[in-house]
Amino acid sequence: MTRRHNRQKKNGGDSRGLQFIYAALEELKANPHKLDIVKSNCNAFKQQPFLKKGLLLAVERFEWVFEVDDNIERIIAQVLADDYIGKRIRRYPLLFKGVASD
Repeated sequence: MTRRHNRQKKNGGDSRGLQFIYAALEELKANPHKLDIVKSNCNAFKQQPFLKKGLLLAVERFEWVFEVDDNIERIIAQVLADDYIGKRIRRYPLLFKGVASD
């Protein structure tokens, strides 16, 4: 007899986190000035001395996206993209803390 374990998917297993990110992205679309909050969050995380490597990578990838331009539509497309950068950013909903109201 074999045992089967229910496991969450490695990427996207937390649906609440994804819902939060989608809400934050909708808020960014409506209020592009809130992009400064995301940038501030990234800077705050970078200042922490013992930051998890995964979160540091996500912050660095997000900064790459910001370097291209500040077009909200392109930033949202990159966050939602099913590529390495998009998956890395979506793994850390805390990057969007303070953007969407509860």
